[in-house]
Amino acid sequence: MDGGRSRSGLMALLATAALLASVLVPAASHAATRKPAAVKAPHTVVVDGARMRDARLRLDAGDPALRTAVAKLTGAADGWLGQGPWTVVDKPKPAPGGDPHDYLSQAPYWWPSKPRTADNPWGCPYVQRDGQRNPEVDTGTDRPDLGKVVSSVTTLSLAWYYTGRAQYAEQASTALRTWFLDPATRMNPNLDHGQFIPCKYDGRAIGIIDFSQQYTGVLDAVAVLDLGAPGWRADDRARMLDWNKKFLNWLVTSPFGKEESAADNNHGTFQDMQIAALALATGDRALAAKKVRAVGKLRIDPQIAADGSQPKELARTRSWHYSVFDLVAYARLAAIGQQVGVDLWGYRGPQGQSLFKAVDYLLPAATGAAVWPHPELEFYRYAASDVVHAAADAGDKKARAAVPKLQAPPAGDLWALRPAAEQLDSIAG
Repeated sequence: MDGGRSRSGLMALLATAALLASVLVPAASHAATRKPAAVKAPHTVVVDGARMRDARLRLDAGDPALRTAVAKLTGAADGWLGQGPWTVVDKPKPAPGGDPHDYLSQAPYWWPSKPRTADNPWGCPYVQRDGQRNPEVDTGTDRPDLGKVVSSVTTLSLAWYYTGRAQYAEQASTALRTWFLDPATRMNPNLDHGQFIPCKYDGRAIGIIDFSQQYTGVLDAVAVLDLGAPGWRADDRARMLDWNKKFLNWLVTSPFGKEESAADNNHGTFQDMQIAALALATGDRALAAKKVRAVGKLRIDPQIAADGSQPKELARTRSWHYSVFDLVAYARLAAIGQQVGVDLWGYRGPQGQSLFKAVDYLLPAATGAAVWPHPELEFYRYAASDVVHAAADAGDKKARAAVPKLQAPPAGDLWALRPAAEQLDSIAG
């Protein structure tokens, strides 16, 4: 046998193998060159920033489950590229006060009771149909666009954090600047005209939930972008902080804000959560701690029964949705509490009420082991997935055992990437 040919053949074989390795294992070589120390935890309000950092490091090391989750996340983020930006000044008519910069939404469960005529163009008076959404509320108001702003910036900021792709951060930054900061297009920091009812109210305190149910997503998105995201400037950060301080002041001092804080159902829970979140985001840790500390006696004691049910929410036509919905606010409050030294998961009421019991009450239906025994116009089992995850992480053994039996939401289970409770079957109301 020719030794020269053998050596040259071996060299060619080794070269081919090296080339194949570089093609087939790019993630491994990429992970080896990344410096883990450069990965920072965002100073988020509700989402667990430290766990986000851990997830990013595991992703860089090639965790296959996280790769799958990030593929779903980036697929959603890609869908937002090229959309927007959105602004409150685009609606056909300004809010009743006449200022196009005022946010406007319409009460979702109120319907005209008369035929529309030239003398009665709205079909007034409006009557309530609980749980039945009037489609006209999605035309001519700001609420649909607000939802797009929140969903897009939340998804895009997370996608940037886990991939480093600049276009995600730049798109999120543009959406935030247009809605909240640019003088020509920004929203005024109030909700004076939230959930108006034609011919009845120009705005209602109840409209605050338009923001309280989702605005923590914006706060956390900003915290992620504050890590140095492309397109998000220092003056953007400063102006966003100023907007949030003004909005917090309105929530605390306005008549609508005080009325919403007095609500004894999910509206009150979400209002407390929103105030605590904004307080933490703007540096008022004392107010944040005060709000969370009061939740036990103010909310859990009267709103959660000894068996874990939530009577106020069970009375609704969408009892499953609203039982989960209220727990989303509680879970976020508990997450805020962890940052300010208040253990809300550990609270026990005089009749044994607790957040763990409230989550456990949902488990038979959440896992498919039993039918939800209360009124529900549209039951979605996956709606409870995030609150069960949150309880499991907080130490609830029953919830932990239930996690493998949960139904993943349509967009996939993203808990590992954004550990914070979301309303997964979102309806407006």
